[in-house]
Amino acid sequence: MKRVVFILGVLEDEDVDWLIDAGQRQELQPGDMLIREGEPCDQLFLILDGSLEVSVAALNTSPIAQLSTGEVVGEMSFVDGQPPSATVTALQPSIVLAISCSQLRHKLQQDIWFASRFYRALAILLSSRLRSTVKHLQGEHWRPVTTLNEAGLDEIGDMLSMGSIRFDWMLRDLLKNKSPI
Repeated sequence: MKRVVFILGVLEDEDVDWLIDAGQRQELQPGDMLIREGEPCDQLFLILDGSLEVSVAALNTSPIAQLSTGEVVGEMSFVDGQPPSATVTALQPSIVLAISCSQLRHKLQQDIWFASRFYRALAILLSSRLRSTVKHLQGEHWRPVTTLNEAGLDEIGDMLSMGSIRFDWMLRDLLKNKSPI
């Protein structure tokens, strides 16, 4: 499941428009480093197309995960203000939407309703990541996990459906009339 749908499913259409307008489309080539472990990063990234690899120096830079279209990168540093805990490198030609954290923080301070939706979306995203990690530690293969109870099934299903629609809309807007990668 594309994790960006957690964020886009909670946000409103005008919020997504703001992300598109505020963000910068960046093209990466194989080997390009998007985030370097331990070095400050003032951007949050949405992977629009391609595949990236996550590695940690303590593990001799062996890859610990692969991220692809629809993943969110840099959200932990955005939330806690700490330098990134891993390095993220392009595995293949990729396109990301880079959103300035300082610009995003300013928007969050100015628009309380956007802030409410955005932080709720991040909480859902990080909860999903933690559940995936727990499943992985229990011996299951890594994959995004959404555990739903009966009461939350309809709401989460609607949110994910709307998030998928908004992600497709974002891709059409940001990838249209651009040369293929």
